Amino acid sequence: MSFENSKDITRRQCLFNMGAGLTGIAMNAMLARESQAEETEWKPPVGLPHATPKAKNVIWLFMNGGVSHMESFDPKPMLSKYAGMTIAESPFKDAQDPKRLAIERLRVPDANGLQRNELYPLQVGFKQYGQSGIEVSDWFPHIGQQVDKLAVVRSMWTTDSNHGAQAQFHSGRHMNDGAFPTLGAWVNYGLGTLNENLPQFVSIGSRPQSNRRDGHYLGPAYDAVPLRTDPENPLNFGKAERPFLHEAQSIGMDLIHQLNEHRGEQYPDDPALMARIKSYELAFRMQQSVPDVMDFSKESAATHALYGLDKKPCQTFGRQLLAARRLVERGVRFIQIQHGGETASGAWDAHGKLKDNHTKNSLAVDQPVAGLLQDLEQRGMLDETLVVFATEFGRTPGSQGADGRDHHIFGFSVWMAGGGLKRGVVHGATDEIGFHAVENRHYVTDIHATILKQLGLDSRKLEIPGRKRLNIDHGKAIEDIIA
Repeated sequence: MSFENSKDITRRQCLFNMGAGLTGIAMNAMLARESQAEETEWKPPVGLPHATPKAKNVIWLFMNGGVSHMESFDPKPMLSKYAGMTIAESPFKDAQDPKRLAIERLRVPDANGLQRNELYPLQVGFKQYGQSGIEVSDWFPHIGQQVDKLAVVRSMWTTDSNHGAQAQFHSGRHMNDGAFPTLGAWVNYGLGTLNENLPQFVSIGSRPQSNRRDGHYLGPAYDAVPLRTDPENPLNFGKAERPFLHEAQSIGMDLIHQLNEHRGEQYPDDPALMARIKSYELAFRMQQSVPDVMDFSKESAATHALYGLDKKPCQTFGRQLLAARRLVERGVRFIQIQHGGETASGAWDAHGKLKDNHTKNSLAVDQPVAGLLQDLEQRGMLDETLVVFATEFGRTPGSQGADGRDHHIFGFSVWMAGGGLKRGVVHGATDEIGFHAVENRHYVTDIHATILKQLGLDSRKLEIPGRKRLNIDHGKAIEDIIA
């Protein structure tokens, strides 16, 4: 590297020239902290939990598009028994009674003209699994074999009847309300890092346009750092644009450190300067540590097979989940993995050809998810790692077109495992055709509250003056599934 005319090179240019453009990510964090420092009433938490935590990490698995709850984790044989009847003709004629729609801040579902009232039969069978005997769809046989690890919540509801519900599930707020931080951002904001060489909050997999930000008013410091499972190029700006020896980068970092020290002598109490120094250092450390996380060559053949890496349909998601386990091992707090986010609506959005759609998608995720649970358990990590399997809403009991189901916000399923939760339990219920959550109903932020509680965080103690949240935004922990 030539240092001719070095007096004209800024610290930022020098670092970028060394191939550490990754600092843009870390610099976002610095800029956010600078803005916070100017607001004396806005003090970030000190990184300690408010109560004794039962979990240290979260792996958040989100299926974009809307998984059919009736054909995954909440079987409804009455749909097949009365298939073809309108709801008015069936014994469930009051299912659409507006008096039953006791949902706060309800938005009127989209009128797309394709929704019909005829009950649509189940497109897949179910089996009971494990000692708990919980029924799971034949589309998820591998997860079914792990059912005694799960806490299944069958009584979720939300209010956005379109795919803004993806952002709503992550943030608790309808898109019409504005942009609000996601759960991962709040965890990032509230807790200190477990590994100084890796980001605290990571996102893997494609994210729909409506759900590509996390920090929002908390600032970009709390956005997820996007990673890929390619060890040669695991993150943006992670590689030098031209070959650079590690020693050369170290020399450059030392130079930047010296320049910053000189500046620090002039401004010894400048928090922005300290933030800049830390951002450069984190960027440099990430260049060394992230590729190692994504290098699976040292994993055994048995581990590769466990995640389905030897099967083409499972390979992409399997690699992402194996990366998640490796990130958890290294102390990353919150790993957010999205499936099917390549399109605006999401891959699970089965308005037509539901059977083909869910067969294909479940084949991609079923074995990797089950492998993750099994791997965490056998390594003694599941008790401290909370795994979440979620989707933005369910699908209608009535048909849409000839062979699909529409979006359904009044009742759907989510499951969680590990992290101090009960195992092999079902909580809540929908009615006989899966229309409404009728027992132990839970808005999406109840999932947030449960996770925060297991991490030892109190969302009310994280509130920022001037940004007071509604009670429903805080949610209530689902005590019945906590061990």
